[in-house]
Amino acid sequence: MEKIAMKTPLVEMDGDEMTRVLWKIVKDELILPFIDLKTEYYDLGLEYRDQTNDQVTVDSANATKKYGVAVKCATITPNAARVEEYNLKEMWKSPNGTIRAILDGTVFRAPIVVKGIEPTVRTWKKPLVIARHAYGDVYKATEMKIPGAGKAELVYTDAEGNETRALIHEFDGPGIIQGQHNICKSIESFARSCFNYALDIKEDLWFSTKDTISKKYDHTFKDIFQEIYDNEYKEKFEAAGIEYFYTLIDDAVARVIRSEGGFIWAVKNYDGDVMSDMIATAFGSLAMMTSVLVSPDGIYEYEAAHGTVQRHYYKYLKGERTSTNSVATIYAWSGALRKRGELDEIPELMHFADCLEESVIETIEGGTMTGDLARLTTLTNVTEADSEEFIKAIRKTLEGKLA
Repeated sequence: MEKIAMKTPLVEMDGDEMTRVLWKIVKDELILPFIDLKTEYYDLGLEYRDQTNDQVTVDSANATKKYGVAVKCATITPNAARVEEYNLKEMWKSPNGTIRAILDGTVFRAPIVVKGIEPTVRTWKKPLVIARHAYGDVYKATEMKIPGAGKAELVYTDAEGNETRALIHEFDGPGIIQGQHNICKSIESFARSCFNYALDIKEDLWFSTKDTISKKYDHTFKDIFQEIYDNEYKEKFEAAGIEYFYTLIDDAVARVIRSEGGFIWAVKNYDGDVMSDMIATAFGSLAMMTSVLVSPDGIYEYEAAHGTVQRHYYKYLKGERTSTNSVATIYAWSGALRKRGELDEIPELMHFADCLEESVIETIEGGTMTGDLARLTTLTNVTEADSEEFIKAIRKTLEGKLA
């Protein structure tokens, strides 16, 4: 079979631990035999990030702005234990957070639905897409421990040196405070990314915060969304036959549980962090979730939504058998290849991406799957494959489909 040609490179961001191992197997078995792959490669493994003082992460994000599409492996965000384990110079920031800040994007995550893996919530029939704002809030917060009695204030000093103060709390003993921020430009980008994505996939968009309690912070999010919708998107949504509406996050949670799915749920940064994991787990597994970062000016970065599978990696290093789910990693590649084909007008590349995803679903529904899914499935006569066997089984299905 003649390999599919590419015009423009993908930005390829390699990662850490077990997902790095799977990354190579996926490329060798499912990508390189069929595509004359063009990538601009960046090693985002923790050791190389440390060597470059994390400059490689910044470089990869800027390359993504240049080429328009990236595919990213899962990476380690180091804590104190990781600093010691890898003998790091410092506790480097989350690569995902750095990339999101540079691209000014919104993260859209959706579960991958297969027969035999039934959602925990019985009403859910269609995937729920979480749109997570990717800037600020608790992830950019400044914190302080209060040692004893005293007064804590918010202080804003304008360009002329004039101060505005607001009392946080009069402490009569030890406590803690945290200062969060966001910027209107980022919230505007978040809103436009959500509206554009809803139009792209033709699904309703819900947005929720807690504006009744947070009358300035959360209310600003609500106001910006509504203003942009009314001025720029209302007619487009009506023409597409889809709906946008705002509701309190507690009301949204109740509605989501009762719904059948099939819509986009836009939430602030931390809410998206929590809710995407909840939805992924309720649909089956964190390894069965797509994740794409979309900027308002049309930059796309596809990634696996889960971690680096540290426990399996230590088993792998000992030569022990692992059965690690690679579906999210495969879908990161298929999503990036499809978008590259769409932007460069290469229908063969888009068709290949469709076939690759269909092959993953057919392999699982045919009874061959990794251990995490084998423990969940209602299918009978299931074969639990190890990490490499599962990918090779997908290749066999893919070859038949392409032939």
